[in-house]
Amino acid sequence: MARVFLTHTPEMLRNYYGERAWAALKNHAEVRINPTGEVLGAEALAHAARGCEIVVSDRQTPGPADLFRQAADLVAFLRCAVDIRNVDVAAASEHGILVTRATPGFAASVAEMAIGFMVDLARNISDSTLVYREGRSPDARPGRQLKGSTLGIIGYGVIGQYLAPIGQALGMHVIVSDPHKKVTARGIRRVTLDTLLAEADFVVCLAVATEETENLMNAERFAQMKPSAFFLNLSRGNLVDEAALARALDERRIAGAAIDVGRAPDQMPSLGLARRGDVIATPHAAGLTPEAIEHQAFDTVQQVAELVAGRIPPGAVNAEAASRLARLRKR
Repeated sequence: MARVFLTHTPEMLRNYYGERAWAALKNHAEVRINPTGEVLGAEALAHAARGCEIVVSDRQTPGPADLFRQAADLVAFLRCAVDIRNVDVAAASEHGILVTRATPGFAASVAEMAIGFMVDLARNISDSTLVYREGRSPDARPGRQLKGSTLGIIGYGVIGQYLAPIGQALGMHVIVSDPHKKVTARGIRRVTLDTLLAEADFVVCLAVATEETENLMNAERFAQMKPSAFFLNLSRGNLVDEAALARALDERRIAGAAIDVGRAPDQMPSLGLARRGDVIATPHAAGLTPEAIEHQAFDTVQQVAELVAGRIPPGAVNAEAASRLARLRKR
C-alpha cells in the first residue's frame, strides 16, 4: 500500500482538510500526519516523510529544492491549494517528482465574503457594532445602497465570474478589468484598469498574484479611485502596496477598505492596516467554509487514488518530468 504524509498541523487538519477527506484518503493509502504541530521546513519534512511516496501539502508548507534533493522516497508532492508559488517545480522535475495542485472550489465562499464586505462598508455595520459593544449608542449615519452603485472587479477568474452576476442581481453596474480574459456575459463591461478605478464605487481585487501584478495597487492606482470609493482585497497581499493604501486612507483619497489578505505570514492582513478604524479585516478566512475546504481536500484524495492506480492525476503540472511515478506502478 502506498504511504502518504500529510503536512497539516492538527489545527490545519481540522480547518483545511477535514475528517471526511482524511477518512477517504485512508481508503487509498497508509496515512501519516505531521506530529510536530508546526509548519515543516525542507529538512524536517524530508525526515518526517521518510518512507512515504506521496506528500499532501498544506498551503503554508513550502516545496523548496532542498526538500526534493533530500526526499529520496518521494514520488509526488500534492498541494492542497491552487497556489504553488512556494513549490520549486523545476527542482521537483529535476528529481523526477510529480507536482500537483487543487482546483479552486472557493468561488462561492469568497464571492459571498465580498458581498458581505461591501454591505458592511456601505452601511457602517462594524463601526456601529463596536460602539454598541462598548456600551454606547452610535450615531445613525446615512449608508449607501449597492443597487445603482458600480462594482469594479479586477481579475475575471473563477471568483470574479461568480461575483459579477451576483452584483448584477443586486442592481449594481458591473465592470471588469482583465487583460487575459474575454467578457461575454450580458450587461458586464470589460474596461481598462484606469477606467475601472475611475468609475467604480467598490473596487474588488481578485487578480492572480504574479510578478507582473506585484504591487498592482500602488499610490498611482489609489489616486485614480473616487474619494467616495471603497477598496477590497480578497486575492493576495502581494497585489497591494500597503504603505500606499495606508496613505490613501490617511489622506482620504478613498473612503475605506476591506481586506482578507495581506503581507503577514500565511497571507494574513498586516496588523498595521487591520487595526485601523477605516479598514475591515478578516484573517484570510474568505475561503474557509466546509464546502470550499472539502473541495480541495477531496481533490488530493482523488489525486492519490489516481496515482496508486498507476494514472496521471488531474492537477498535475509537470507530468512529463515525473519519472519516479514508475515506482508506484510497480507496487
